[in-house]
Amino acid sequence: MLIKTGYDITFETDAATPMALLLSVHPSRQGDLRSPETITFDPPIPQRQTIDAFGNVCTRIVAPPGRLTISADLLVADSGLPDEIAPEARQTPVEALPDDVMVYLMASRYCDTDKLTAIAWELFGQTPEGWARVQAIVDYVHRRIRFDYQLADSTRSAFDGYHQQVGVCRDFAHLAIAFCRCMNIPARYCTGYLGDIGVPPVPDPMDFSAWFEVYLGGRWYTFDARHNTPRIGRIVMARGRDATDCAISTSFGAARLIRFDVHTDEVADDAPAGLMRAA
Repeated sequence: MLIKTGYDITFETDAATPMALLLSVHPSRQGDLRSPETITFDPPIPQRQTIDAFGNVCTRIVAPPGRLTISADLLVADSGLPDEIAPEARQTPVEALPDDVMVYLMASRYCDTDKLTAIAWELFGQTPEGWARVQAIVDYVHRRIRFDYQLADSTRSAFDGYHQQVGVCRDFAHLAIAFCRCMNIPARYCTGYLGDIGVPPVPDPMDFSAWFEVYLGGRWYTFDARHNTPRIGRIVMARGRDATDCAISTSFGAARLIRFDVHTDEVADDAPAGLMRAA
């Protein structure tokens, strides 16, 4: 299947403002691109791309004073299969984990495991290790937090989300990640596109989505505590310890968000490679 996706984002600044953008498809999915992934800036400005410490494509710019619109439209091929379910996947002992996976056991800015460890072991200590334990965590977080887009809070940590019991997709992911790490299961944060493909459409404005991955049986598996059901058509843009590492935009100065429009839709497989979003 083909997925047509992209965004139009406008910032307003009072002075020249350096920015780091994680708006590109992750390198692991760039082989699935069926059209050029070109980030357009209006007005045109210089840009420089690099790979950050977590393997994400980072675009560095200096936004000029005034308004800057950032946009892209692209086609991505996808298997059309839902997230994999692997009940047989087992937990890897900490001493056997690869060195590059160990970082995803550690506390991070939004995943404050030191405040949640006792709670996690009380809730999940009796569950079977491996896939069943992760699913128990996802089920609990899905019930614990109520989704409310109007109550998004960029400073809310996993511990805050546990007590406030409200949030958006990143809060579901942070709490689930923190619980997994408390139980010695490596977990990493993911952000990207997730359209209403294969499910009834929802009336909420389209946004980038957050989910997480856990390391079981020598590989990474996808979980989603907000939706708690296998989904079709995830297109990952960034991975990291939490939302800090995966911020779509980081500005080093004041940058006001004026417009934010994300689109993600399935299209026919015979759509032309240059297909752009319909007006």
